[in-house]
Amino acid sequence: MNMKFKLTTATAALMALSGQAMADMEAARGFLDENIDRSALSREAQEAEMQWFVDAAEPYQGMEINVVSETIATHEYESQVLAPAFTAITGIEVTHDLIGEGDVVERLQTQMQTGENVYDMYVNDADLIGTHWRYQQVRNLTDWIAGEGADVTNPELDLEDFIGTASATGPDGKLYQLPVQQFANVYWFRHDWFTDPEIMADFEEEYGYELGVPVNWSAYEDIAAFFTGREIDGQEVYGNMDYGRKHPSLGWRFTDAWMSMAGMGDKGLPNGVPVDEWGIRVNENSQPVGSCMARGGATNSPAAVYAIDKYKNWLENYAPPEASGMTFSEAGPVPGQGAIAQQMFLYTTFVASLVDEDLPVMNEDGTPKWRLAPSPHGAYWEEGMKVGYQDVGSATLMKSTPVDRAQAAWLYAQFIASKTVDVEKSHYGLTFIRESTIDHESFTERAPRLGGLVEFYRSPERENWTDTGFNVPDYPRLAQLWWQNIGDASSGAKTAKEALDALCAEQERVMERLERSGVQGDIGPLLNDERDPQEWLAEPGAPKPALDNEDPEPVTIAYEELIKSWQ
Repeated sequence: MNMKFKLTTATAALMALSGQAMADMEAARGFLDENIDRSALSREAQEAEMQWFVDAAEPYQGMEINVVSETIATHEYESQVLAPAFTAITGIEVTHDLIGEGDVVERLQTQMQTGENVYDMYVNDADLIGTHWRYQQVRNLTDWIAGEGADVTNPELDLEDFIGTASATGPDGKLYQLPVQQFANVYWFRHDWFTDPEIMADFEEEYGYELGVPVNWSAYEDIAAFFTGREIDGQEVYGNMDYGRKHPSLGWRFTDAWMSMAGMGDKGLPNGVPVDEWGIRVNENSQPVGSCMARGGATNSPAAVYAIDKYKNWLENYAPPEASGMTFSEAGPVPGQGAIAQQMFLYTTFVASLVDEDLPVMNEDGTPKWRLAPSPHGAYWEEGMKVGYQDVGSATLMKSTPVDRAQAAWLYAQFIASKTVDVEKSHYGLTFIRESTIDHESFTERAPRLGGLVEFYRSPERENWTDTGFNVPDYPRLAQLWWQNIGDASSGAKTAKEALDALCAEQERVMERLERSGVQGDIGPLLNDERDPQEWLAEPGAPKPALDNEDPEPVTIAYEELIKSWQ
């Protein structure tokens, strides 16, 4: 797809007026003519929405604002297409920076600590909801829309149309962030290989059951072993893909529900109660009370050790050798190169890079040779537990940003999430935020070319994929502990148990400092006294005692049967 903001002559002339940006509907119509082929709104309604932006932005013409987000396809579209269009239409000059997700969190943390206005708006994962709710350094949008943001809130914003607002809403019922992109992690596999009669027969002869979508980790491991080293279409293939470089993205690999998928935490949606997928326990007041088993947490529990050991085993034995040195962004496109049979979970933000018609994983008719399905679960997982992770990248306004700059940034946030542009943006990045977009006829037409992505998002099943919840009191400080300690396990510098013991102890030190400081008030950490971990293991729920058998009977299901639950 050609990604650029196409300018009419009139629009180009408007944008050439440096230092005195102007805005009118001619620029808006030029943008709509050249860039918006598909929309949830009629052309008349699109123009009405653009007129509202023109009028609402008038007091801010000539202002320069700075916005930052992580570097994924959707945000590239926003930065390179929507930001210059917004500038032409409103007269507000937007610089939309693209940096690594870890760097986004670092910049936000700097602004929280110093009060200096580093950026006027962050596109920041709703994973930080526990942080924003406790620190109260973010403008909650519920009060903002009713107050200082009222005159710059689009009457057609339609918050009910967004699918991810629950993730960005605190226990106080306030909306803290506005979703602008959303993606899940799901199982990815080569459907053409899994349905090849010869391959199916070979697998059943070797393992005694049918090749299909793995329901549990035992089956995933068998399938990984079966495909690794096998030659298909003249190339050696691998039964697993992952990444292992000691890098901030390695932490996401585990906090993004890997431990929940293994079964480490408690039952409950959107996150385990009282122990979540970080292994952090909270009390009845949502105060974090521990991470290690001695305080009732599960971060170093037998289920957590199992989760890390399985990851290491599969990375070392069934993935390409170079995978251990890769990051999130480097590993994402690898399945598209044609040598990977399956991946335990694939962030669906990478689907946009896997549908290029020139890739070996695509058929000549433009349909994929691969499919998406729910990720299998580990031996400790129980019905009623979280089954997957969903990233909700959201526009976030800090209280340290001056009001007028926050108002201008809020206009930009609503523009990039507007019904006028969202269908077109979603076709580029495939990160859905609105029901009206998911249900748009253009995605009905495109669904066969997206391997189950549209079916997933049209199903109520998607609500079982959630982001990090309220238990995490300070995401920026705690998240960095994960990649540093898991990196030690991934590299072999420590055993899984040693790394997790260090991780939970460090998490508790951060929480202890927060407790002493009182900065988070009566919703901040209140650590339990330490007890013999065996006492906690003897109680129901997480932390859970070690299973006698961590490799239960493998279970698979035919994809065609599975997909019926999404339809």
